[in-house]
Amino acid sequence: MQLFLMRHGEAGYDAHSDRERTITELGRHHTEQMSNFLARSVTEFDLVFVSPYLRAQQTWQEVAKHFPEPRKWLVLDELTPSADPCTAADLVCAYAEQYRADKVLVIAHMPLLGYMVSELVRGIEPPLFATSGVTLLDKHGEQLSISWQHSPYTIA
Repeated sequence: MQLFLMRHGEAGYDAHSDRERTITELGRHHTEQMSNFLARSVTEFDLVFVSPYLRAQQTWQEVAKHFPEPRKWLVLDELTPSADPCTAADLVCAYAEQYRADKVLVIAHMPLLGYMVSELVRGIEPPLFATSGVTLLDKHGEQLSISWQHSPYTIA
């Protein structure tokens, strides 16, 4: 399994709540850049998980323009910024196994994504994710390892 963990695009602060923040034009642009980067090596995602927060939903809308419809995509309340990383990681892996998904995309937030990486990859400190940044975890047997981490600033 390949697990792609993506942080939402840059979001503005003009909103009634954190949940309602929208991505900026720069956030859309960076998400498009990362989608084009991903499309060079991934033809489709079997399974997609998205946070219920608006900026993550909008990021998925941008990414979805570059890929065919996944077999399944779900909005998970367990992918919010302050969610429990162990629960989130376990849930993503369980769904991936249930759907026999080979290519899985998760669109969520910091600090959750960094903590999910440290839950999934033994002995690693939680990495930082730039907005629109993506980290690829490869699963071989029961072990996950980091293959790469990129942001709009490292692919240019």
